Amino acid sequence: MRILFLADVFGAPGRRAVEAHLPAIKEELAIDFCIVNGENSADGRGITARLAEKILAAGADVITLGNWVWGQRGFAPYLSGTDRVIRPANMSPASPGRGLTIQGGVAVINLLGSLTLDPWESAFGAADRLVEEARRETPVIVVDFHAEATSEKIALAHYLDGRVTAVLGTHTHVQTNDARVLAGGTAAITDAGMTGPHDSVIGSVPELAIRRFTSGMPVRLEPAEGGVRIEGVVIECGDDGRATSCELFRRAIS
Repeated sequence: MRILFLADVFGAPGRRAVEAHLPAIKEELAIDFCIVNGENSADGRGITARLAEKILAAGADVITLGNWVWGQRGFAPYLSGTDRVIRPANMSPASPGRGLTIQGGVAVINLLGSLTLDPWESAFGAADRLVEEARRETPVIVVDFHAEATSEKIALAHYLDGRVTAVLGTHTHVQTNDARVLAGGTAAITDAGMTGPHDSVIGSVPELAIRRFTSGMPVRLEPAEGGVRIEGVVIECGDDGRATSCELFRRAIS
């Protein structure tokens, strides 16, 4: 099986890139299953039901989210009624939505890191529970670990090595050069990058980000427009769920 994972879709530039190019990319790369992290797709802060449906229609099989899951008002009812858009599983169990879904023989788990993101539960404990649940139905398990600290992301990959197909880091929006398959057969990358405008400060207009840093005042950030790229990874795995390759994907759009 060939799995395409696209990293954090940021704002309208990222959405347009996915909608326009994902079908052709899937055909070109002979992709069997596609996961898209959409947590910044609505102006860099969360997602809406309408935008989620557009990303699914473009060819995503599952959409994962992150710390901005509640960034857009009115999204919670949609999340309660879908099994193709998931939120971090280690948020409060009282919150709407789910953190594990199984679609087309692939289990997808979404987790939130501890540093600065303040999840309800440790990602490691949540992973133990959810991986055991997923493995009762399929050996092909992909984890989107939305986390700040590189050490935490690398540690979780090693912790789950041999138990899942892939542990893919998201959140920091800078693609790392460490795509690999660990000894136990788990594909891993510290951060899969960002799908959106790279002439930016991790997606936002540079001048606004600089003003925030230099003034110490709250400044509302806005998505930039230029240097749009689609980024992520392509994973190959066998029927046993063990990864055989993990390769960076980067495609310049404008």
